[in-house]
Amino acid sequence: MLVELPRPQRELGSWQEALTQLRARSTDLATAYAEVLKAEAQSRIALAALLPTLTGTATATHQLITSETITPSGSTTTSPTPNTLTGSVVLSQGLIDVKSWHDLGTARAAEQVQRLGVQSVKRTMTLSMATAVVTVVTAERVAEINRLSLRSALELLELTKRKAALGTATGLDVVHAEQNVENARSSIVSGDESLRQAREALGLVLGEPQEVGVAAGIKIDELVTNLSQTCQQLNSLLERPELQAVKQQLKVNERLIRSAELAFMPTLRAQSTLGSSTISYPHTTWNISAVLSVPIWDGGARYGTLRSARASRDEAAYAIEAKRRSITIEVQQASRSVQVAAQSLEVARKSADLAARNNAMTRMSFQLGQGTTSFELVAASVALQQAQVQMAVQEFGLVNARLQALLTMARCSDAS
Repeated sequence: MLVELPRPQRELGSWQEALTQLRARSTDLATAYAEVLKAEAQSRIALAALLPTLTGTATATHQLITSETITPSGSTTTSPTPNTLTGSVVLSQGLIDVKSWHDLGTARAAEQVQRLGVQSVKRTMTLSMATAVVTVVTAERVAEINRLSLRSALELLELTKRKAALGTATGLDVVHAEQNVENARSSIVSGDESLRQAREALGLVLGEPQEVGVAAGIKIDELVTNLSQTCQQLNSLLERPELQAVKQQLKVNERLIRSAELAFMPTLRAQSTLGSSTISYPHTTWNISAVLSVPIWDGGARYGTLRSARASRDEAAYAIEAKRRSITIEVQQASRSVQVAAQSLEVARKSADLAARNNAMTRMSFQLGQGTTSFELVAASVALQQAQVQMAVQEFGLVNARLQALLTMARCSDAS
């Protein structure tokens, strides 16, 4: 169990490699881009209402019941005509349609909402990947400490057995040392599983259903520097894409209210029809007309749409305030977490130093037979292991806190 876990087949060699793969394989980012395409499609649909339409129709008719009549001239005619063919082409163009013009502007405003959503997803997924990388490195460090602790426990067990052979230690001391070894092995088992899960989590973030490790060449301390170069820092929390998105959504909902109001206005369209038929004379006709549509009563649908739009506008306003509050607290907590992590790391370092000194002194006392019991020896060894693990966790916790503080007030664009 002193041999470390085998390295995964896939390892990140650089931060830029991780960002490139993240952009290429992230399903969240792909979904966000798909939402932008849907919004652009809605804009095209809104534009279609303002452009001319050209429709062609053709009808072939065969009469199943006919009758024959003899004309005064002696010829025979069949009515209705057994087989007829008619066709027409209709060109229509809106002349006055204020609502359609307004809806086009609303659809384009909705596009901006989805584009801001893409920026938000980029920031979130960059933070998720950075956190996953730090978690893997932390788990690897803890696994390394666990093996060092096992080696130390085995050395302690060997020392205790030698003392027992010389008669200066009891069988109980040997049992305590063996228990210490088994506890160290148990820590290795749980630590290795945590490392595997951390690698799998990083693989999922990068879009790979397998373990992904971090090459030794990647320096975690440089992550903050790399991110500061790839993600633009914001001057105010009001520039956060999430807050801008909900503000833009409020504008869209306000435009929807106006759109519902414009549904009460009449529309005017110009229409031209070119038709041809084999039934009557003349066979071909061509006309032009103006069509005025005045909405009078639709069962109250327009009033319901107007009320729904106003309620949606109010919800969007509440969402702005809720988002502003949450972002404010998020920024404050991220800033404070750096100070807390730095203080915790300093305390962990002092505790690890004291635990190392205590363990060394306790072992020396045990070796010299100065009254130190096996209980104290094992307790000092366990305390040292826990202090070292805690210090490692706090070291990478500080890096993670800095990443959180950096990305809380950042916008990650396509350049990242």
